[in-house]
Amino acid sequence: MESDNKMIVEIENRLSKISQISSEPRLFNNVIEVLDSIIQDYEATRQPLDIKDKSNPKSHDSLFKWLIASFTKEFFEHYFPDITISKIGKDAFIDKEFISKYEVLKASLAGDIFLALELFIHEKPWEIVIHIENESKKQNMAERVFEYLCYAWLLKKRPVWSIVVYTDDAIWRKDVPNKYWYGYDSLNKKQFHRFDVIKINKESSNNLIKKKSLLCKLLSLKANDKKVDHEYLVREIYKATSEMYDQLTNDQLLLIEQFVGFYKKIPEKTLNIIKQEVNMPFVASTITEHIQHEAEMKGIIIGEMRGEKRGEKRGEIKGEIKGEIKTLEKLYRQKILTKKQFDNRVKPLLKKVHALEKDNMKIIKYDNIFS
Repeated sequence: MESDNKMIVEIENRLSKISQISSEPRLFNNVIEVLDSIIQDYEATRQPLDIKDKSNPKSHDSLFKWLIASFTKEFFEHYFPDITISKIGKDAFIDKEFISKYEVLKASLAGDIFLALELFIHEKPWEIVIHIENESKKQNMAERVFEYLCYAWLLKKRPVWSIVVYTDDAIWRKDVPNKYWYGYDSLNKKQFHRFDVIKINKESSNNLIKKKSLLCKLLSLKANDKKVDHEYLVREIYKATSEMYDQLTNDQLLLIEQFVGFYKKIPEKTLNIIKQEVNMPFVASTITEHIQHEAEMKGIIIGEMRGEKRGEKRGEIKGEIKGEIKTLEKLYRQKILTKKQFDNRVKPLLKKVHALEKDNMKIIKYDNIFS
């Protein structure tokens, strides 16, 4: 029990430190929410919840929540191309506000997303609440969806758009209900709340992987993958990620690693070969590594900002070089780079650092990593 509490406290401490050092907290919101969900599940069951435990439906729900939260714009563009939504800012996500108001629902909302957005209907902007429910098995969600509609309306007093995303692998012969009977009047008779239902594997992996959107490429791993080689899917995902690397946040890069790692149907050795073939840059592959990497990068950025304020351009350059060295070191440790490749790339960088630091500065030593 004591070790359980220590683990939970440690995760919470790390989250707190990240929030404090981050100049842009929104970068960490999605990964923090996933970790919060893991902590909740751990506390509820007193068993460690591994995000790679494929038998646990909450693993699927958490990953899909993270996917949609990381690629929200792409999600609506793919599934609702005729709907125009205003810019999705950091204030759009109201999950925490929802849970703080209805704390009794906290555990059951681990895989849900709540957005407050401006939607254009008949060319006029309307403020609405969007509820996205992720469900990893086939079941009738109509009553639950209507219940959350009521809570959402009470919270924001705005119209509510409900969407249920089914991520199960079954091929349905019969669709699930997409409406709930909630009222009656003598003129119109039954009154229904209607909602959208998305079934991921109704689309083919072959079609999704060809789309430009990274969200679609990732969804190809959970879509109908008949007659499609998973090695080809993973290669196309990493190829696109490598090409778009500079446009992606660290949170999105971590999500891609977690999502591919969870749903790939290829050996780990093949995965590493693919990464080398497409020149995939280093990406933190675990949440802990992501936290450490973000802390390191934030430290370098803060150092650069201070250096700029003092007019010390050398400090800025040195910070960039050290960042490159750290990345190369991690690639070497992961056996993505050979010792020879590591030496060839690091030695010129160390010479630059040495020239900048001169004799009165400490020289970074990397001999210990070869011991």
